[in-house]
Amino acid sequence: MLKTRSRLNPHVFYPSSAAIIVLLAFAFIAPEMADSLFQQVQTDIVKNGGWFYVLTVAIILVAVVYLGVSRYGEIRLGPDHALPDYPLVTWLSMLFAAGMGIGLMFFGVAEPLMHYLTPPTAEPGSIEAVREAMKTTFFHWGFHAWAIYAVVALVLAYFSFRHNLPLTLRSALYPIIGERIYGWPGHVVDIFAVTSTIFGVATSLGLGASQINSGLAYLFPIDVSNTNQIILMAGIIGVAVVSVVSGLDKGIRRLSETNMVLAVALLLFILILGPTVFLIQAYLQNTGAYLSDIVRNTLNLFAYEKTDWIGGWTIFYWGWWLAWAPFVGLFIARISRGRTIREFVWGVLFLPTAFTLLWMTVFGNSAIDLVFEQGQAALGTMANDNPSVALFVFLESFPFSELLAFIAILMVVIFFVTSCDSGAMVVDMLCSYGKNDTPVWQRIYWAVGVGIVAAILLAAGGLGALQTMTIATALPFAVILLLSLFGLLKALRVEAFKRESMHFHAAPSSSDTSAQAWKERLRSIVDFPNKHAVQRSLDTEISNAFNSVAAELRAKHLDVKIEKEPGSIQITVQHGDQPEFLYRVQARKYLQPDFANAEAEGVDSDDEQSYYRAEVHLSEGGQDYDIMGWSTLAVINDVIDQYHKHLHFLHLMR
Repeated sequence: MLKTRSRLNPHVFYPSSAAIIVLLAFAFIAPEMADSLFQQVQTDIVKNGGWFYVLTVAIILVAVVYLGVSRYGEIRLGPDHALPDYPLVTWLSMLFAAGMGIGLMFFGVAEPLMHYLTPPTAEPGSIEAVREAMKTTFFHWGFHAWAIYAVVALVLAYFSFRHNLPLTLRSALYPIIGERIYGWPGHVVDIFAVTSTIFGVATSLGLGASQINSGLAYLFPIDVSNTNQIILMAGIIGVAVVSVVSGLDKGIRRLSETNMVLAVALLLFILILGPTVFLIQAYLQNTGAYLSDIVRNTLNLFAYEKTDWIGGWTIFYWGWWLAWAPFVGLFIARISRGRTIREFVWGVLFLPTAFTLLWMTVFGNSAIDLVFEQGQAALGTMANDNPSVALFVFLESFPFSELLAFIAILMVVIFFVTSCDSGAMVVDMLCSYGKNDTPVWQRIYWAVGVGIVAAILLAAGGLGALQTMTIATALPFAVILLLSLFGLLKALRVEAFKRESMHFHAAPSSSDTSAQAWKERLRSIVDFPNKHAVQRSLDTEISNAFNSVAAELRAKHLDVKIEKEPGSIQITVQHGDQPEFLYRVQARKYLQPDFANAEAEGVDSDDEQSYYRAEVHLSEGGQDYDIMGWSTLAVINDVIDQYHKHLHFLHLMR
């Protein structure tokens, strides 16, 4: 296990900073050379490795859906007794803001129009082109994109919260290389994740600044220029610094909730003010067409129809989602502790996809309707020539257009603020052994660093080069991701064996059957003891039971350790390289039920509304049963029963 005195990991922080400076200098000094080099790399990847991207994403989608519906779905991302850190709406708001929010604002109008004007196979401007445009847009923004984010988040959340590994990308390699994740292989993976995240967020910040600048130019007499965009980025970074200093629960959480409200409001505005019935019909039909063709489209490489379209669109998107996956996946993992795998898959895969597809229908179909039915060809031309202003040109066709444009600009700003501060938080965790309670200067360093990188690249014209480089890095990450997925499935299989062993019933063991024993146990059930009474039980009967079991196991040459802390006692039995047996008794506080007698013996006079239980915890977490008041012999028998089940679990693994 990794032991650290400092929160900063110098093996990741300094090499990452140096790599960013070197790549930034290359893109700044020779932007055309950098763009040409990275474009050639991307072209070679599309030509020779496009099939690998397509196959990888298909495997990921199938695996995520399988995990959500399989027996593994009941496994919790954390101990068995863990509860979700955030309410459902807050959780969905935060993962949506980090994962897709800004992309929908940028491409919600532009991409459907571009597919309509230049569809992959249909006749441009035809009814078939309309159908194909929406089906293609759904394909690029649907299950596949969210599945990529979900699998990274699932791997990290499972190994971090279930197995106490660092919440950094290196933990994804634990099933493959084991403890070596704490050495140079782990450092290299985290350096890769830091560099990818910084440039991914920086390039998106630069592109977003152009959209904000274009929107403001429609509302106010402001020029669209690099200078204004750099000023806007400085303002966004300033707000992001305040947010990242405020922390996850205040800054990112509040901004995400605000933007979700604005997103739903804007969506309803367009739905109500636009062709409402048509849009509802289109949503259902688009969804049906998308689902009916999902297998064919997933594996369609246009092998027989030689075209550059798949490289310019599908492979580009798969590469982009894969490149963003370390950042978005780690952030989603950070906010998903306590949820079961089934809840996680529904929340990260199905619900966001449904909302994303509704958004694309409302904005995309409305935009195509303006061009196809109402002859507003200028909107289509603008979407092709300058996608950043397509949304604002589209909003001009609706009542209250200035209000809608203002809401859209505000949403873009907030989405970029949440992207910057969540990106800074993720990078800070990668450089701090996965810890989130780091010094303020580290978070500010990375938040400001994103802005500086974006501003320099925007001024030098190097954004395109770094965007291409970021997508090219998706290829090695795809290999890492497939290996990590295999490791996750292997670990879950072991977990399933463990759960199966818990249903194994050992032969009944002898127990204390005296009248005094059962009377003491009955009294412990109906009484509601205070903290001191539970601690006394921990120090006497339970401690004596642990010592007796430990002495007997040590006589059998087993490595046994007993650890005591205020409010808990734990016995651990090592079995070499195989999983250890852990049995802990933990004092937990609860509110008394209404029928409890506040005057009963053991009730805390200082807090008559609460009582304590001596709950059993195994390596999987709390088992939700209380052994307060049990005799020493009864506790011994329970420890032996659980140990017998553990040995049966080890037997199943052989």
